[in-house]
Amino acid sequence: MLVAAACAVLASVQCNNGGNSRETVAESIDKYIQDVKAEWNITGMAVCFSLDDELLFEKGYGIKDMNKPVDDPDNQITPETRFQIGSVSKSFTALVMSQLVEEGLVGWEDTVKNILPDFQMYDPWVTEHMQVKDIMTHHTGLPDDYGSYLPNLGYDRHDVYRMIARMKPCYVFRGDYQYNNITFLIASEMIEKLTGKTWEENVQERIFNKLGMSASSMNKEGFEAPGNVAVPHEYLWDHGLKQRALYGDDQALWWLTVIGPAGGINSTVQDLNKYAKVQRTNGLLDGERIYPEKVLKDVHKGYTICSQDSTYIRLYGHCWFIEQNNRYKLFFHTGTTWGFTCICFYVPEIGLSGAMLCNDEIPAEPRYAIMRRLIDLVMGAPANKFTDKFVDYNIAYHNEWLDYRAKRDQKNDENYVEPVAEPENAAQLIVGTYKKDELFGDAVISQEEGKLYITIGPKNFKRELLHKTDLSYIFWCDGHDFTIHFNRNASGSKVDGFIIELANGEENDLGGWTKK
Repeated sequence: MLVAAACAVLASVQCNNGGNSRETVAESIDKYIQDVKAEWNITGMAVCFSLDDELLFEKGYGIKDMNKPVDDPDNQITPETRFQIGSVSKSFTALVMSQLVEEGLVGWEDTVKNILPDFQMYDPWVTEHMQVKDIMTHHTGLPDDYGSYLPNLGYDRHDVYRMIARMKPCYVFRGDYQYNNITFLIASEMIEKLTGKTWEENVQERIFNKLGMSASSMNKEGFEAPGNVAVPHEYLWDHGLKQRALYGDDQALWWLTVIGPAGGINSTVQDLNKYAKVQRTNGLLDGERIYPEKVLKDVHKGYTICSQDSTYIRLYGHCWFIEQNNRYKLFFHTGTTWGFTCICFYVPEIGLSGAMLCNDEIPAEPRYAIMRRLIDLVMGAPANKFTDKFVDYNIAYHNEWLDYRAKRDQKNDENYVEPVAEPENAAQLIVGTYKKDELFGDAVISQEEGKLYITIGPKNFKRELLHKTDLSYIFWCDGHDFTIHFNRNASGSKVDGFIIELANGEENDLGGWTKK
């Protein structure tokens, strides 16, 4: 794959912390990124880094679409290419909320119920005591990623917001950090109630316009707008790396729109670097005061210990990971959507900030490798002080990942169960209309030209059922594969309902549909 021509390197002057020259840092990180890209077989990516508010390095690597010619000039990734940024969007929602706190419209300790009278959690006590800061710091009691795939069935933001009341927590309220997406729909409901404007309008006016992020947008409409846009790519491992470009329904753009406050922003590395700079400076951009200092300091407070060992401790604040190790303090957040990955970061002590965007759904490790090597280069001090050499995070991380994948392959092979044949009378058993309730609506199983289909959700998504085992099937809907299990009655002669696995093989305690 060809390397895009767009590249900027600052003059050869010494970094203010006594590390390598800017030119040396830029040249070294350029080569390292190419090594990472090759080692992980990444389709395309873009980076943009600043040091002391001045551009240090920006460049695009690889191509937008693996199915188009690698030498096509229009297929090259550049720093102006638009990607989805995934969960980095959460920090935008937190920044909006922090501005509302500064303006006196809400407080971090205010109860959600006081703002949203219709708000409900599974536990009535939690309903009455949930605070604004609990939403932003993943302290709600809901399990990791609980309910994240409900939008893929066609439900909208307010639908999913109402469904939260049905979701049984997996741990004590405020008892643990469990990363969750759909709780940010509660945040968007609060923002809209407090301002009289949508989440989208608030982000546009309070962040994009203020920072000059003119290439950034939100949701399906923003991603599909004409321009320099990357194509997302699936990045899977099953006894070897599997990659494919995602088009149409596989891009999950309805999900992107519904999950917007948690992951629906589209941007470029140039725009994200502006955002990282204003975070690093607690509200300044190129010397101009954009936000009151307290607005940014509030979102940078650590609330929960995510992980720690003898060399570091990592906290979670208002949508930023805050890592203090024995060399520096690092703020960062990653993001993943269907076929896109991102990382945005800054290191206050050395004046470094930046962003990376990728159109492969790669794991976090290659992004971490580039970020940590850049920090080492700017500091001019190898992480391994005993050998006086820079740590090759790239090779170390990749070898660990390959070892992990090999063990997963072996475990999957050992646990493989031969599927049970589909009953001959399967269509006769399962075709019909199934009811649940007013919120979830009915679902219809139909047969057309020998194929089985499910029609489900308020958008009436109609998808083919593919046999898995016995009376269990898989169907793809808005980019996600759902497993549906049909339940026989006690005698086995009839099907009386079905349950859909909504996440990680669990039914999320939301119950099933009953055959009419």
